[in-house]
Amino acid sequence: MKPLLPRVAYFCMEYGLSEELPIYAGGLGILAGDYVKSAGDLKLPLTAIGIFWSEGYTVQKIGADHKPHDAYPATPRDALEPLSVRVTVRVRGKDVVLAAHRVKKHATGPLYLLEPVDEADRWITRRLYGGGGDDRVAQEIILGVGGVRLLRALGIDVDVYHFNEGHAVFAGLELMRERMVQGETFAQARKSVREQVVFTTHTPVVAGNETHEIDLLLDQGADLDTFTVEQLADIGGDPFGMTVAGLRLSRIANGVAELHGDTSRRMWAHVEDAAPIVAVTNGVHPPTWQDARIRVAYAGDTLWETHQQLKRELSDEVQRRTGHPVHLERLVVGFARRAAPYKRSDLIVSHARFLDPLLAAGKLQVLFSGKAHPRDSLGKEIVANLAQVARRYPGSVIFLENYDMKLGRMLTRGADIWLNNPRRPLEASGTSGMKAAMNGVLNLSILDGWWPEGVVHGVNGWQIGDGYEAVDPEDPHDQDAHDRAALEKTLLGDVLPTYADRARWVAMMKASIEMSQWKFSTDRMIEDYYVKLYRPQALPRAATSPPVSPGDTSARHKRAAG
Repeated sequence: MKPLLPRVAYFCMEYGLSEELPIYAGGLGILAGDYVKSAGDLKLPLTAIGIFWSEGYTVQKIGADHKPHDAYPATPRDALEPLSVRVTVRVRGKDVVLAAHRVKKHATGPLYLLEPVDEADRWITRRLYGGGGDDRVAQEIILGVGGVRLLRALGIDVDVYHFNEGHAVFAGLELMRERMVQGETFAQARKSVREQVVFTTHTPVVAGNETHEIDLLLDQGADLDTFTVEQLADIGGDPFGMTVAGLRLSRIANGVAELHGDTSRRMWAHVEDAAPIVAVTNGVHPPTWQDARIRVAYAGDTLWETHQQLKRELSDEVQRRTGHPVHLERLVVGFARRAAPYKRSDLIVSHARFLDPLLAAGKLQVLFSGKAHPRDSLGKEIVANLAQVARRYPGSVIFLENYDMKLGRMLTRGADIWLNNPRRPLEASGTSGMKAAMNGVLNLSILDGWWPEGVVHGVNGWQIGDGYEAVDPEDPHDQDAHDRAALEKTLLGDVLPTYADRARWVAMMKASIEMSQWKFSTDRMIEDYYVKLYRPQALPRAATSPPVSPGDTSARHKRAAG
């Protein structure tokens, strides 16, 4: 009997389920973790596929030289249930046998993580986003090719394959290979596979989208002993773009906010034969991010008292880590994100003549946290600069090292204001602000990502900058000056006076919660995916062809000579 809802296989490189299972780097992983949790809560037929990273992502702390340094402790395995099933992929000419683990804690729905059986092969899955381009391609072979083969080995029927970012597109090649070894041509297989694939793009900067030389794909084995150079280029271009391939292997694609959908359509308009791009705005998992006490306080009349309790708990944690308390009577501004230049973490502290009097008068306290990619020297400079600013204003500006999910929860519950000031339109979504909003922490944000869909200025938060964009994106100084002036004007003219008016502030907190707790939840988000992407009017039939041996090289289309 045909299922009532399409059966979905969801592929992602990282999952942020808990700080106790550190197999996530940032927003992409947190989103995927929240999505899987909502799918499980709602008992939806969705199976998630990922990788177990044996050393996870960096633990990043400020050293004696005042610079961030990385450490890689072993990832705990107590959340994993090992399975007996084995699948094989080929990497660098070698068969790599993969084991699978089901996550038994933190996720309520089925999530399977792959890793090599042989310790000698675990260089591939040691560190999330570790190594160079060759390591990345090997990791993506495990995720995409290994993921499809795991689904076959487990006997899981799939109607829709959802590639969450370009890392998963080799799954599309494997789906094509299965059909080609059964006799379909390249064109036939591609057309059939497209009907089953949907693709989400997250990166609104062309340079941030992953590309690889086709020779590297051949060396690593991503051609699957099936595809010619010309065929790979036909799918992903030359060099091979993972996002381009995702757009050409899917029937429909999406950006992760309405504005990001517009940005993505413009950015990829030159790609021939690309899937249409719609928008499905991200959300967050309320049971994970909204404190249960806030839900009770919102229903009663104790919202301010409950917020102050959460602020005290944040203060205890901050004092434990830094020796400095959070001052309950001051306006506490929180800013915590991945360290990237376009996020402009230092915008609020870049004008001493504005900042110094506010800090000296005890009106303001600023809490920063963030983490840089281990190989991102510019990101590490940003982290070091924030730590240096905190030393310049001890106790008034505080930097909390090693940003993780625990800190994210505490900051988005205990701060008064959640600041977000990216260079529009470079923020795809920005889900930390949704978490803050659900806890009555008011957003003060540039009109980028999700915020244009949520803000009613002066009612549930504040917008900064009126949607201004740089005249020349290559030279954003005019945008930075404009947005800095707008931030200072809004903070002085709107935010601080409202903070002094308790009744108005609490009314805004309530409005923030009302605006966010359904509209920006992953429950709403997954409903949108089922309606807009997973359930088109003509739902493709589930793949029913028998699994094909990974060693079968009888396909008509082989790697081109040379």
